[in-house]
Amino acid sequence: MKTVQILESLDRRILHGLSCEWEAALWAVNAELRKRMHKPLFALRDFQNRLGYWSSEKREIGLSRPFVLNHSWSDIRDVLYHEMAHQFTSEALGAPREPAHGPGFQNACRMLNANPRATGTYIPLSQQIFQTSECEGDKIRLRIQKLMALAQSSNLYEAEAAMIKAHELMAKYETEQIVRNTPRDYFSIFVGKPALRHFGEEYSLAHLLMDYCFVKGIWVSAYVVEKGKMGRALEISGTARNLQIATYVFDFIGRFIDAEWNRYNTDGKMNRYRKTDFATGILSGFKMKLEQESSAGKTVSPAFSLVAIADLQLKQYFMTRYPRIGTLQRKGRHYHPDVVSDGTEIGKTLVIRKGISQPSSDLSIRYLA
Repeated sequence: MKTVQILESLDRRILHGLSCEWEAALWAVNAELRKRMHKPLFALRDFQNRLGYWSSEKREIGLSRPFVLNHSWSDIRDVLYHEMAHQFTSEALGAPREPAHGPGFQNACRMLNANPRATGTYIPLSQQIFQTSECEGDKIRLRIQKLMALAQSSNLYEAEAAMIKAHELMAKYETEQIVRNTPRDYFSIFVGKPALRHFGEEYSLAHLLMDYCFVKGIWVSAYVVEKGKMGRALEISGTARNLQIATYVFDFIGRFIDAEWNRYNTDGKMNRYRKTDFATGILSGFKMKLEQESSAGKTVSPAFSLVAIADLQLKQYFMTRYPRIGTLQRKGRHYHPDVVSDGTEIGKTLVIRKGISQPSSDLSIRYLA
């Protein structure tokens, strides 16, 4: 009986989340088109071979319950936006009789930032990113894997040398692609999970990814299933290979911070704000290390120096996806200088280890683990 109640409660929260995301997505279009859209019913169905549907007769958007319970909210939102684009085609654009994925639907997807392929036997984008082979780029990724595996060495100098070489290889390949203006495909995925509140180190880590991993990031509205409210999530955009690397770096550094904090705060007397101070120090120390290596001539990597080469194709993709970007002002607070300093010294020893082959554990979650 208790299990049934838990499932029913989860269904209600997910349906509420679909409703909230539907409303949030409409703010991407102008007021006149918003007025033409009428909020539908939302349903979860026990489909095994179908991800979702839009029914104009029932005025209902339905999603597969098995899919919803076994995928991240980012993947769920992808399917919701796809079905919402079908509704938008019919109600806002007035093209109810065109082919299912015709010009009107494609236009609706562009306006809503919806994925036109998120249907049928679609593999969720968060999984596709880690299955993508990019020919030469994939060979580069495998070489980076091997170098980061060498960074497992217990000899700090050997480990750092392998990491630096991996950084150089990443930057060299990416710089060549940008200089040649080679056509590239770009994608956008969540890194980490939606939350009502994000601590300071998450913002610092987001900037680290943007500065050194050839990705662009933005904090977007996203439903937090566990809390039943809208929160925010970090969405990063870039090529599949760079998203792989950025996601791995995000996950690796997050685990490193947690492990070092547990060692540092052994008696558990310091609060959550001190952990932010400590983590901010770690990220600062790691960034100082990368900059020092660059200035000392240990690496010529423009991606790991203060001067990054602009990827104009990525910029255009990002501006098309988010034509109106606001600036978030965060209030400053008092930092504990000793804790920050201790974190900084530890950050100077951080080496990104192991290869890039599997997605972050946050990319695929089961709500009923």
